[in-house]
Amino acid sequence: MGCKIIFSPQAIADLESAVRFIAKDNRDAAVRVGNALVDRVSILENFPLVGSPHPKRPGVRKLVSRPYIIYYRPRLEEDCVDILRYWHGARGEPEL
Repeated sequence: MGCKIIFSPQAIADLESAVRFIAKDNRDAAVRVGNALVDRVSILENFPLVGSPHPKRPGVRKLVSRPYIIYYRPRLEEDCVDILRYWHGARGEPEL
């Protein structure tokens, strides 16, 4: 069994916000994007270090799911990965 994926409250709020924004124009697309973003982090269960290190935040990594960047922190000693933020790449850097 791989690492447990733990979504922070902020990551959940980010995801909900993105889906609501997209749903204003296209509900089907919003569902697809939301599901894709949740599915994207499943790779971290078995490959928690697959993303690139965040240069400004030690211990934080980035996983790209264009146009979104998923910020996460692997805690290998505890066999889990914390999903910190879902962030649209056009918005610059988030607070972590």
